[in-house]
Amino acid sequence: MKTAATWFVPAAAPVFRPLADACHIPCRLEHDRGVAITFDDGPHEEGTPAVLAELAKRGAVATFFLVGEQVARRPALARRIVDEGHEVAVHGYRHTLLLRRRTKELAADLDRCVATIADATGHAPTLYRPPYGVFSSGGLAHVRERGWRPLLWSTWGRDWRRRTNPAEIAQLATRGLRRGDVVLLHDSDAYSSADSWRRTVAAVPSVIDAVEALGVSAVAITQST
Repeated sequence: MKTAATWFVPAAAPVFRPLADACHIPCRLEHDRGVAITFDDGPHEEGTPAVLAELAKRGAVATFFLVGEQVARRPALARRIVDEGHEVAVHGYRHTLLLRRRTKELAADLDRCVATIADATGHAPTLYRPPYGVFSSGGLAHVRERGWRPLLWSTWGRDWRRRTNPAEIAQLATRGLRRGDVVLLHDSDAYSSADSWRRTVAAVPSVIDAVEALGVSAVAITQST
C-alpha cells in the first residue's frame, strides 16, 4: 500500500523538470525531427473546430488529449479530429485530479475513457496525460502496467487563465522552443476560464510560425516516433 508521502511524489513533475526526469515521465519527443503541439480537455463544440481550421490552413498536425465525457457528448467531433489526420490520446473520462483517486477508481475511469474514444474514432489510444498534468505514484504505476505511455510537456502557453491574451500565450508557449519540444495548449474551456479557447485559437498561428522557424514541422507524437 502506498504511503501518503509516496503517493504525492510525482505531483510536481509538470513544474519541476528534475522530478519528471527522476520519475521517468517524458516531457519531450524521443527525437528532434519536429515539435508536438498538443491540446487538452476537448473536444469542444466551438474550440475544437476553430483549432482544426487553423491547423488545416498551415498543414500542421497535432495531438488531442481527449476527455471521455466530452467525447460522449460530441463523438462526431472526436471522429473529425482523426479524419483530418490528427492524433487522439487519453486525458481521462472525468477531468479529476489523480491525487483524489484510488487506483481502482482510476482504472475504471481509463477503461471507460478509452472505450468511448474507440467507439467514436475507431482508435484505442495508449498515450496518456492526466488532468492538470498531475500524477499520483499509484496512477503512474497503473498507466505503466497497462503498457501505456505517460507524457507531460516541455513548454506551455498557460492559456487557461482569464487574464491573458493571444500574444502572451504564444510567447510563453514558444519561449526557448527547441526541436523535440512538446507544447501544451487547450482547445476547450470546459475546465478553465470561459472562452479561453478563443485566445488559444488566435495564438495558434504564431506557435506554428515558431515551430517552422526551427526548420521542422508540427508533428503527432506516436505517429512520429
